[in-house]
Order: sequence, then structure tokens, then C-alpha cells
Amino acid sequence: MRMNRRLLRLVATLVITGLCTAYLVWKIDLSRTGHLLAHANVGYFLGAVAIMVLSVWPMAWRWQKLLDARGIRDRLTWLVRTYFVAYTAGQILPTAVGGDAVRIYETARRHPGHGGQVAGSVLLERALGGAATLALAGVGFVLALGRYDVGAYLWIEGAFVIATLVLAVALFSRRVRPLLRKTQPLLRRIWLERPVRAAYEGIHSYREHAGLLVGVFSLTLAVQSVRVLAIWLAGKAVGVPLSPRPYYVMGPLLFLVLLVPFSVNGIAVRESFFVSFLGGLGVDADKAFATGFLFFVVTLGLSVPGAVLLAWQSLRGFLKPSPHHG
Repeated sequence: MRMNRRLLRLVATLVITGLCTAYLVWKIDLSRTGHLLAHANVGYFLGAVAIMVLSVWPMAWRWQKLLDARGIRDRLTWLVRTYFVAYTAGQILPTAVGGDAVRIYETARRHPGHGGQVAGSVLLERALGGAATLALAGVGFVLALGRYDVGAYLWIEGAFVIATLVLAVALFSRRVRPLLRKTQPLLRRIWLERPVRAAYEGIHSYREHAGLLVGVFSLTLAVQSVRVLAIWLAGKAVGVPLSPRPYYVMGPLLFLVLLVPFSVNGIAVRESFFVSFLGGLGVDADKAFATGFLFFVVTLGLSVPGAVLLAWQSLRGFLKPSPHHG
């Protein structure tokens, strides 16, 4: 069963990545795109990197507050470190989901017996992040009315909003619990009952902390709003003349696209999205691709601190004297 799931994921990843790559090859001129990237404005690029790196601290702080609510105390510096390591892992694991798994594993190992609460905090953080992203999409919808022809994308955002509301009811409503119990036989058959139950109980327990949830949601909305400007700066670096306004329509969708599990770090999927969306706003395919690729390089910058931390940790372990030495 597990082998079949892995094979299905591999096939889906190859198909989606292959189709997106073919689309990009059809749409762009590689030599012109290379020229755009080679002459990108370094100042705008570094500004985008700074926004993404500095946003890790408020994100780690919101996670710390969620953990505190479940009686799990940890230092902000360690949680920031875990975030950066998770970004590094996300470069080789499936999208952001792989990074979340790393955070859950490392934190649960640090706090034995609290695996369910840790998983619940990370998954709730992800869910609130998605809700804040969709709220930002609502702002983008208002900003786009009568100005940009992106109707198809707005329908997609609307579908995600409805799905998020349904998920919120399923996670926090006590009346829904009897219905969810009916899924136990299926989850048991595919060996997912225990982890799903633990994660659900971990998230559901936060229904008693409404004020905390509102605060975390508000902070996430603010962070996402600033992060959208990193995409805008990536576009400015390669000469895209758009104002930040259309990126508030595009940004939330991009954050959702990057959660697609059937890709390796969003490669080709992300760039195809940029070409399609920005192309609808009159940006030529080469500049649109260059924007997407440069934003990918910006997100790679998030993985550098984690890679350095892991390398230093490994070096310290290698240099540490053996207890039997001498």
C-alpha cells in the first residue's frame, strides 16, 4: 500500500513537472530570459531576500505562543533555528509540507510525550496561514475589480475560501465530531488513524483559545502582506513595470500553489504560474519567467541559514572528543 502511494506520488510529480516544463519551453526564449536574470537589479533582489528572512522571527514567535497555550515552553531562538532548518529541508522534500514535518519531528523529539500537541500547533499554524492568505486574496479581489482581467484566478480563490470555511468547521465544531468518527474505519485501513487523530485533537484543543487564534491570524495576515512585496521586488529587479497592487491578487494564489504536494520545491510549477498570471496582465513571458525564477532564488536564500546551522552542528559533532578518547 505504502509503495503504491509512493509510486503514485512519483508519477504525479513527474507528469506535473513535465507538463509545466513543456509549457515554459513553449512560452519563453531562454537566451533572453538568461539576459534578464544576468542584468537583474541587485538592490531589489536583496530587498526581497531581506523581507523573507526577517519575516521568520514573527512567524516563529506566533508558533511559540501556540506552543505556550499547550504548556510547551521553548526559546524563540531555537524555534527560529527550527524554522530555518525546515526551509532547508523543504528544498528537497515535497514543498512546504516537508518543512512542516521536520519542525514537528525536531520539536516532538525535544519535548517527549507531546507529539500530538506539537503536530497540532504546526498544523494549526499552517491552517491559520492558509486562512490569512485567503483573507489577503479577498483584499486582492477588491483591488482587482475593474482593473485586471484575472477572473479565472478569482474563482479559484473563491473555491479555496469555501474549502477553508468548511475545514474550520470540521476542526473546531463539536457537532461535527460524530461525523468525523465515521472516517475511522477507512483511516485505520490505511494506517493513518493514530496520526490523524493526534493532529485533530491537537488542533481541536485550541477552540478554548479564541483570543490567541485571532491574534495569530492577525499577525499572519500582516506577515503575508509584507511578504507579497518580496514578489513585487523580484519583478522590479527584472523590469516588470507593475505596481504592488496586482501582486496582492497573485501572491495569495502563489503561496497556495507552493503547497502543491506533487512537485519538488515547486520547480516549474511556480514559474508556469508566473508566466500564466503575469501574462494575463500584459507582461511578456520572459520577464514573467525571470520574476518567478528570481523569487525562487529569493526563497533559496531562506535555506542558507538552515544549511549553515546544520553544517556547524555536524562539524561540532565530528570535532567533539569521544568519551573513550585517551
